[in-house]
Amino acid sequence: MGLTLGPVVGAFAAGTPRWAFDFRPGPPAEGHVSVAATRAYSTEAGFGFEPRPVGAEASPTFLFSVAVPEGDYRVTVDLGDAGAPGDVTIKAESRRLMVERGVTRKGEVVSRTFIVNVRHPAMTPPPANAPGAAGVQLNAREVGSYDWDDRLTLEFCGPAPRLARLKVEPVTVPTVFLAGDSTVTDQRYEPAAGWGQMLPRFFKPEVSIANHAESGETLKAFLVERRLDKLLSAMKPGDYLFIQFGHNDQKANWPQTYAEAATTYRDYLKVYIGEARRRGATPVLVTSMHRRKFDAAGKIVNTLGDYPDAVRAVARETGVTLIDLHAMSAAFYEALGPDQAWKAFNDGGKDATHHNNYGAYQLARCVAEAIRVSGLPLARSLAADVSPFDPARPTPPDAFVLPESLARSSVAPRGN
Repeated sequence: MGLTLGPVVGAFAAGTPRWAFDFRPGPPAEGHVSVAATRAYSTEAGFGFEPRPVGAEASPTFLFSVAVPEGDYRVTVDLGDAGAPGDVTIKAESRRLMVERGVTRKGEVVSRTFIVNVRHPAMTPPPANAPGAAGVQLNAREVGSYDWDDRLTLEFCGPAPRLARLKVEPVTVPTVFLAGDSTVTDQRYEPAAGWGQMLPRFFKPEVSIANHAESGETLKAFLVERRLDKLLSAMKPGDYLFIQFGHNDQKANWPQTYAEAATTYRDYLKVYIGEARRRGATPVLVTSMHRRKFDAAGKIVNTLGDYPDAVRAVARETGVTLIDLHAMSAAFYEALGPDQAWKAFNDGGKDATHHNNYGAYQLARCVAEAIRVSGLPLARSLAADVSPFDPARPTPPDAFVLPESLARSSVAPRGN
């Protein structure tokens, strides 16, 4: 199987681009480019396989990228192989969960569709003599991240990833923007994870999840670094803005970004709400989840001070939908108890703030459940298999399986 053409850009309608690839031996399907297993990504071709990290060369997991403009994309994958069964989990960009276990029998091909948001740090520069910036102020952790580059990257994980065909096409759908900190963000490396990167799995392919949350962020820093400007520049009527800050805002030892719960913290939340509403989007407030600290009776201790109550108060004052992840996380941790709750956290439980794949997935289930009962139109876009979820009855940690990504780091998340 060899590559004979450059990247195919077909057309569904006049002026609408499409990228389509065939990974099977033999002639490609009509309108598809045949891709050899040895085809490494290059800027000249605009597609190809990403290199595996050192030490992971023999892993069945692989990453494939396509150079695309910024925007939302409907991705259709045909999974399966004529000669072997398959078992694959698909993630996008920096480990965003898209498909959880696509299992195929020998000779079977199954199609799955999902929406991927692609962005880069650049923005339209402000007019001459006007304040502003031409892009997001990225931190060192983000440099080189798949979340901020010029391509759409898919990771095919699991014991037997079998990819037959891949199609990528631009689409306009309602977007759920996430603004928050390290507990929400797309954590770039295993074993840490944020609930925002698990959220796409819980939606039908008719909604885009644009996770702009970042480690170490506060309401103030998110503004100063132009992250709010960036997501607002793409916001349109019918979109949503989920807002979860507090873990870092409460740090008085960070004087440039500290916001007092009773005053400035509430005021900044209202700024975000107002900016979303001005663009015809729906703001949603999310209280920060607890840190893992139990008292002698096995109950979670609140380490977030008055910040969760401040979010609840602003939600009441402004009529904004509230997702009380603070309360739901307490039920979740207490259901596991002091002896098991560490299994939901990063670094083998040494980190009492950030979560691993299991913890982030359960918190994303909490968010999906809150959306389901919220009355928001967004609830109609939840995936068909999203059933009622009681955080006091989570999946047992030892029963949870999610194939890990290749990228790993022992460095603590920023702001830890």
